[in-house]
Amino acid sequence: MNPKIYRSASSLLAVILCSALVAPTLAQSTKKPLKVFILAGQSNMEGHAKLSSFDHIGMDPETAPILKQMRADDGTPTVCSDVWISYFTGPGEGGEGHGKLTAGYGARSDPASDGGKIGPEFTFGIYMHKLLDEPILIIKTAWGGKSLHTDFRSPSAGPYPFSQQQLEQFQKQNKDLKQVRVDKEKATGHYYRLMQKHIKHVLKDIQRVCPDYDSDQGYELAGFVWFQGWNDMVDQGTYPNRGQPGGYDAYSKAMAHFIRDVRRDLSAPNMKFVIGVMGAGGPVANYGKNRIRYKDIHQGFRDAMAAPAKLPEFKDNVTAVFTENCWDPELDAVSDKVELVKAKARQLKSTNEGYPDKPGSISPKEQEAVVTAYRAELLTPRDIELLKGITNAEYHYRGSAKIMAQIGKAFAEALAPGDTDQRPGQR
Repeated sequence: MNPKIYRSASSLLAVILCSALVAPTLAQSTKKPLKVFILAGQSNMEGHAKLSSFDHIGMDPETAPILKQMRADDGTPTVCSDVWISYFTGPGEGGEGHGKLTAGYGARSDPASDGGKIGPEFTFGIYMHKLLDEPILIIKTAWGGKSLHTDFRSPSAGPYPFSQQQLEQFQKQNKDLKQVRVDKEKATGHYYRLMQKHIKHVLKDIQRVCPDYDSDQGYELAGFVWFQGWNDMVDQGTYPNRGQPGGYDAYSKAMAHFIRDVRRDLSAPNMKFVIGVMGAGGPVANYGKNRIRYKDIHQGFRDAMAAPAKLPEFKDNVTAVFTENCWDPELDAVSDKVELVKAKARQLKSTNEGYPDKPGSISPKEQEAVVTAYRAELLTPRDIELLKGITNAEYHYRGSAKIMAQIGKAFAEALAPGDTDQRPGQR
């Protein structure tokens, strides 16, 4: 063989072999870390929207496209192939359910079993995956009836500060003040610690929850969503001046401590953070006669929840999402009609107490017929369908999948890369 040709062939073979060896290394080096998002809070982060309320989403042209994302072609809930979830909840020390994200990771009586409900996590995962186009892991920790002032109180916020008014009330009730303080100290931060413990447990062995995880690629704590508030808002003992200017300042301070401590304890100083501002009832400017007396309390609390996002230290990495903008006024209207029907039934029952001796009384069967006729007169066919969208109480956003789906989508949009100033639900 010509020596020149031999040397050229040898060089070419060396290049091919070298390329074959280097290619996998280059592919590995460009593989992105797994994006991890943490969702935490109380009952509305758990989520009380039953799957039976899904159809209601499709009744509104603006939200119908969301429903298409939530359902597969056969009408069953979407199962996300590239989104996994670990959900820690339940009584006592709690328990875990995990798997590919789908419907059923809302409120659960058994942490490991499908509860037939959704919270914000379902559409959060769906839309975050659409926005990033890469695998995602959601770690969700939520328990109903928990406060920031005590249950989720983070270390730098210090001990719970009893007011003089509270201490005087305990004395009037003949309570042992020493024991009250001991019990409070034990409860303070308990759920913050459980939350941190579970997050670290999942991160220590991600493959347990996310089988496709490649440890060489690593992970990134890409965002934290906090959705809580009801127990603080209604606590007049902790916030004696609620409804007045500055009445919830203590919540704002505790929230700022919480953000700092979460980032510190997870070694993620720049992790994006979303505060899901309590919005059950919708914008207070639209409050009717049934809610108007709560207007100042609700607005004062919402302002306090959102306040940390305006602190200079949190500029561009903490966003307040106003969930009031996801409220559905059409459900209010039909709910008001139902209340009129109930009032009619109560009025008839009261008027006819003492039947059959009372003159003009009508029997229970006749009362039922009157109420049924009144209901048929008030409620339209659309109203009847709308009622299927209400599966829980107003403070649980009526258990409406339409409301909850919009909230989850808004949370995802707030954490997605890029300009977030003009995204829905934010101010």
